[in-house]
Amino acid sequence: MLEIPEAQTIARQLRETVIGKTITEAVAASSPHGFAWYFGDPSLYGQMLNGNEITGAAAYGGRPEIWAGDMRVSFGDGVNVRYFSASAKHPEKHQLLLKLDDGDAIICSVQMYGGLWAFQDGMKDDFYYNVAKDKPSPLSAEFDIAWFESLLTEDTKKLPAKAFLATEQRIPGLGNGVLQDILWRAKIHPKQKMSTLSADRFEALYDTVKRLLFDMTDKNGRDTEKDLFGRSGGFITTMSRKNDGMPCPVCGDLIRRMAYMGGNVYVCEGCQGNGKAQ
Repeated sequence: MLEIPEAQTIARQLRETVIGKTITEAVAASSPHGFAWYFGDPSLYGQMLNGNEITGAAAYGGRPEIWAGDMRVSFGDGVNVRYFSASAKHPEKHQLLLKLDDGDAIICSVQMYGGLWAFQDGMKDDFYYNVAKDKPSPLSAEFDIAWFESLLTEDTKKLPAKAFLATEQRIPGLGNGVLQDILWRAKIHPKQKMSTLSADRFEALYDTVKRLLFDMTDKNGRDTEKDLFGRSGGFITTMSRKNDGMPCPVCGDLIRRMAYMGGNVYVCEGCQGNGKAQ
């Protein structure tokens, strides 16, 4: 699933690849998918996008987007965004196809669920999109220790670390994926209550969030995810499905997968404890 490192990587690759090209044909929903979401009527995407020159690309939280004239095409976190050259074999099934004037194409498919929203700039009233644009990214200077401390309130102190970092859009684009290595590096269990962290450990968590997200982004995302060209990211995850049941490289305890808060978490109890105050 797309999170901050992958969204930033794809947006950069789009800027390097498609700016200045014109969309000649936009086709949405040609392969029906029950959990592919569109803005308005997908049959009108061609009318909205055909003939528009691509002028930019950006990422907000875990959503990369293309700027095409006064239109925006935003991709949700469950969308595979891929670039195909004119000579490459294009997949027959897709949820969005953007053909370009040089014969190349951007082709998107949805995994479990995902949004492919085409809309006029300023016309999409969506909480997740708007908050991702409004809040500072952890990759920015505005996301400083004072901002991070502002997230810790009497209510959020009661939350476990996973919920504090990865729910309620407190940090847009920081989801259950990047969360795993962040908490392992910070030596914090996903279940540990924020109220039990000392000031020093809270600041260490902030430093880990910043440092690790910069590193993941610099390496074109995580090795569990793909970039615009279908290549795996260069950041080697330790806490992911690839390492379930393997020994921790730091302490040797087994990395274990457990279900928690509607998803899986990967934990080394040797490094992170059992979720109680340490």
